[in-house]
Amino acid sequence: MEAWNELFSTTYGLLSIVTIVGVIVMAAWFYRYFVTKMDESEREEKQRQKQSPLGRPSGQS
Repeated sequence: MEAWNELFSTTYGLLSIVTIVGVIVMAAWFYRYFVTKMDESEREEKQRQKQSPLGRPSGQS
């Protein structure tokens, strides 16, 4: 019980909580950002394959 009291009542305890919450928020944001970019990249690649003949990448014969 002393640890919880120290965590919520001292400056270094509160800064620890802020740091932990900040890291969790950053991890969630990075996860969402990278998943969105991967989906976007995949969508663009599929569009490129539809537009080029024989499924070849654009610019290659």
